[in-house]
Amino acid sequence: MVIEQIYTGCLAQGAYYIESNGEVAIIDPLREVQDYIERAEKNKAKIRYIFETHFHADFVSGHLTLSKKTGGIIVFGPNAKTKFDSHIAFDGEVFKVGDITITAIHTPGHTMESTTYLLKDKNGKDIAIFTGDTLFLGDVGRPDLAQKSNMSQEDLAATLFDSLRTKIMPLADDITVYPAHGAGSACGKNLSKETVGTLGDQKQHNYALRQDMTKEEFIKEVTDGLLPPPAYFPLNVALNKEGYKSIDEVIKTGAKALSVNNFELVANETDAVIIDVRHQFEFVKGFIPQSIFIGLGGTFAPWVGSLIKDIHQPILLVVPDNMEKETITRLSRVGFDNVLGYLSGGFEAWKTSGKEIDTLPSVPANVLEQQIDKDAFVFDVRRPGEYEAEHIENVPSTPLDFLNDHISEFPTNKDFYVHCAGGYRSVIAASILKARGYSKVIDVAGGYGAIKKTNIKRTQATACSNSK
Repeated sequence: MVIEQIYTGCLAQGAYYIESNGEVAIIDPLREVQDYIERAEKNKAKIRYIFETHFHADFVSGHLTLSKKTGGIIVFGPNAKTKFDSHIAFDGEVFKVGDITITAIHTPGHTMESTTYLLKDKNGKDIAIFTGDTLFLGDVGRPDLAQKSNMSQEDLAATLFDSLRTKIMPLADDITVYPAHGAGSACGKNLSKETVGTLGDQKQHNYALRQDMTKEEFIKEVTDGLLPPPAYFPLNVALNKEGYKSIDEVIKTGAKALSVNNFELVANETDAVIIDVRHQFEFVKGFIPQSIFIGLGGTFAPWVGSLIKDIHQPILLVVPDNMEKETITRLSRVGFDNVLGYLSGGFEAWKTSGKEIDTLPSVPANVLEQQIDKDAFVFDVRRPGEYEAEHIENVPSTPLDFLNDHISEFPTNKDFYVHCAGGYRSVIAASILKARGYSKVIDVAGGYGAIKKTNIKRTQATACSNSK
């Protein structure tokens, strides 16, 4: 028996390859499926089942493409309804894969179709659970992503409490827990950096599995501090329910090299957003006017999904050499399929052509230290939890996720500074502000990590401030 976690860091997502005696099951596959196919072919095995733990909101799953290419049967849990052929399992249904079995355990709460899959070895011993977004390491799935008109997030949290107590916690402590996500996912609040653990460890250390916890306490703790989900989440759910284009087609149409003149022509004749995916250090030195920085070196796809509200938005790309397919693939993981092409030769081609370029002032933290006592405007674009832990005294919280909600707070006629934790998110924020006409924006290089090495006054927050 083989159990392999295939973890994608930029999505904080775990897919699973399970093989036994020539048969394979895939759980929660990514949209690009060739890797699973090649693994099975290498071992002369057949992909028999494609199990989905729920309708994912944070990425487009590969179930449909994988089924078309391999004949594998798509399996969802109870309550799921799809617009394509799929097998809707009943609670307790057993699927045989080679010498092992996989049992569907209905665990609603994160979503109403959420299902945990219990793997038993050939002797019938419980080996592992694949929990999707029902149970993470250190946390549980947020209960506000699948609300119906007759169910509040509190109702869903109560349902999740029951699922955990009646379906998962009675299982043996030595069972391995394989969740769908780790730290960095927006599907939970306090996910561990670890991506594999044991159920016994979770019973001891996961706040949501406390033995003495009441349902009321669970509901309060699980729903407390939830930020609004990213705008692309319901759009991804729809794709996962209804179907989508093959990623091969998406790459073929998007990986179109455009000369400098053609790139400019397409940009002028469409409402395309120009996304520059180079490193932030390169971007601040020079970029195409009105372009937005979202670097491949960070959590690229989730930030695109959070900041660009429409997955149908036309996109033009500025990428390093030979990174166009990788960029298009990452965009497609969150449903952004409408790439019109990329700049042939990258930014250097634009620069050498003599076309207009823009730059972004980026200063070290000691420069901010000199200006902070001169009533400098400073904005902290980290997430609320980071801000609450510690921040510059009298500086407001303006999270990058919700930059649009704070646009009116940024000055138009006076220099102002933006910082994040390390410099990635602040350059994203600054590029967006620059594109919208806020020409006085200055990035603080190195972010809060560098600020902490100065004498700038800092304080801990008791509540998030949203105004200067």
